[in-house]
Amino acid sequence: MKINLNADIGEGFGAYDIGNDADLMTVIRSASVACGFHAGDANTMHRLGTLAKKCDVSLGVHPGFNDLWGFGRRRIEMKPKDLELMVAYQIGALQAMARYVGLPVTHLKPHGALNNMAAEREDYALAIGRAIQTVDPDIIYVALYGSQMEKAARTLGLRLAREGFADRHYEDDGNLSPRSIPGTVFKDPEKALAQSLSMVKDGYLISRQGNRVPVAVETLCVHGDEPTAVTVARHVRQGLEAAGCQIVTIPEMLS
Repeated sequence: MKINLNADIGEGFGAYDIGNDADLMTVIRSASVACGFHAGDANTMHRLGTLAKKCDVSLGVHPGFNDLWGFGRRRIEMKPKDLELMVAYQIGALQAMARYVGLPVTHLKPHGALNNMAAEREDYALAIGRAIQTVDPDIIYVALYGSQMEKAARTLGLRLAREGFADRHYEDDGNLSPRSIPGTVFKDPEKALAQSLSMVKDGYLISRQGNRVPVAVETLCVHGDEPTAVTVARHVRQGLEAAGCQIVTIPEMLS
């Protein structure tokens, strides 16, 4: 078996750091890097690109709403065309910084509220897909399994990697449980590993309501902004490898 382990990363800004990017980069195989809207800046993107090259990690875009103050976790209503251009802008920003270290940008995964809204809304999901299609159609659209993003990738003929979350509870409809509900972000490495193994080996997870929800995934995410991120990611990787999984990059997963 093969599986990718990714993290949302590079989510500091200026003099402020969030998460332990350097240690987390030694555990994951793909990094989704903030591009200056919900977090991140030119120096951060360049630093993460340098780390990605050193650690043989594939580099991806992590676009979010223009919401530094809210860390991209507040829902924003906007015209689909405006959203498309906003995502295209962020792809270009990371591509420029990646050029400095000689790496390609291989995938795109929306952040926070944008990810949640695009999972539910066809117009947002297609807008993100059109940005990929226009700027670089080789970029892999990372999408929550069963979401409007998965449908948009298929509609537009884009490369697709379906994503599961090691450290988040799910609802019965397959969407992520709101962070506002206590306990929906897993801090316990054993809990994250159990859900990861269930998704990868058995093709289902147990929802917050206690029901089986079918899933199929090519990549698993650990959130890099959590204080427990490195511990959780390392335990998940070790557990997956012990179960016979080879941990590869997103492009290798689709090759």
